[in-house]
Amino acid sequence: QVQLVESGGGLVQAGGSLRLSCAASGRAFSDYPMGWFRQAPGKEREFVAGLSWSGGSTYYADSVKGRFAISRDNAKNMVYLQMNSLEPEDTAVYYCAAKIRGQYGNWGQGTQVTVSS
Repeated sequence: QVQLVESGGGLVQAGGSLRLSCAASGRAFSDYPMGWFRQAPGKEREFVAGLSWSGGSTYYADSVKGRFAISRDNAKNMVYLQMNSLEPEDTAVYYCAAKIRGQYGNWGQGTQVTVSS
């Protein structure tokens, strides 16, 4: 199993940047594709970005394409989400997840991102 802990959220003005981190524990971390999701108040959790076990393939929701970048460091058991040109609509709790047997899960506790206009 993989345990995940997110960090790096905070309050930022529109147009600003934040870098989220996800620390993973567990020997098999590098075997799994990973993803970032977010959930805004009153809305369902939605996919933001994902990447393959090697980091060689990345995927993004249309709403963040060109602004966000996902990466991983398997030597450090870390996944990152660089968020640039933030918009108030990006305000949400952000979660990282491991894709195990085709399903995202092993959710962390999340980190709050608030973008002020």
